Amino acid sequence: MKIIPKEKIIYQFSPSIKPVEKIKPGEIVLFESNDCFGRQIRDEEKLCTEIDFAQINPATGPVFVEGAEKGDLLKVKILNIALDQVGICVTVPGEGALGEKATKATTRLIRFQNGFFEFRGLRIPARPMIGVIGVAPLEGDYPTGSPWKHGGNMDTTDITEGSVLYFPVHQKGGLLALGDCHGVMGDGEVCVSACEMNADVTVKIDLIKNRSIEWPIVETREHTMIIVSGDSADSALKEATDQAVTLLEKGLNIPWNEAYILASLVVDLKVSQIVDPKKTVRAAIPKTIISTGALLGL
Repeated sequence: MKIIPKEKIIYQFSPSIKPVEKIKPGEIVLFESNDCFGRQIRDEEKLCTEIDFAQINPATGPVFVEGAEKGDLLKVKILNIALDQVGICVTVPGEGALGEKATKATTRLIRFQNGFFEFRGLRIPARPMIGVIGVAPLEGDYPTGSPWKHGGNMDTTDITEGSVLYFPVHQKGGLLALGDCHGVMGDGEVCVSACEMNADVTVKIDLIKNRSIEWPIVETREHTMIIVSGDSADSALKEATDQAVTLLEKGLNIPWNEAYILASLVVDLKVSQIVDPKKTVRAAIPKTIISTGALLGL
């Protein structure tokens, strides 16, 4: 198993990022990931407004996958997310879904023990997830804190243990990197942060030749989800719906109008995050209707 240390990080996904490790398809890799603050917050006296924002959202990697070329897919199965002992949640003046009411910077350390987080006398079950994961984009530079077609800061709760991600390969080797893990987060991430944590993430990386998609896809036990980001939640929801209908049309070989009706019957639109400059949503297609493989033409 290859181990990518926490010091090997990037702050943007770019066509020109340099790999820190090369692997063969089918290999297992452990990424030592950093919290979204770059380990700058250690106690509740340290506020998010006081940290160096140039060190926000580090992503460990990237990893070069041998044989991956433009027009292929990277298939990434999340085997394990081993969380640190303490998570961090913050508020930032003017930020989040209720930014106009958020007038005070706050830092809270949230203890993790025996599968639960302790917050104000409440025991909240852990739901480990990866906030930032992606590949080198086709063109342009994207901060690791921004989501787009290459992945990035998608902050999607279904990117968790047991899930499988599919990324379009835009550059030779794919160049996969990840970070910004959360111990628990509600859909939306409404206060601008989740339970931000350092974590060791173990994944298996495979390669699917000669098959492309436009947006990242996450496969769970029950659904295939297209993850889409946009300048507004409305634009992201519209694009996610369009993607889902098109995949149903092609995957089931039915007329577009029939796929549109079917989407209205079975596809769930879900919010991932609404607090970044680009908003992220997902369209969930039940695997009882069509398998992920059939949907992707595999």
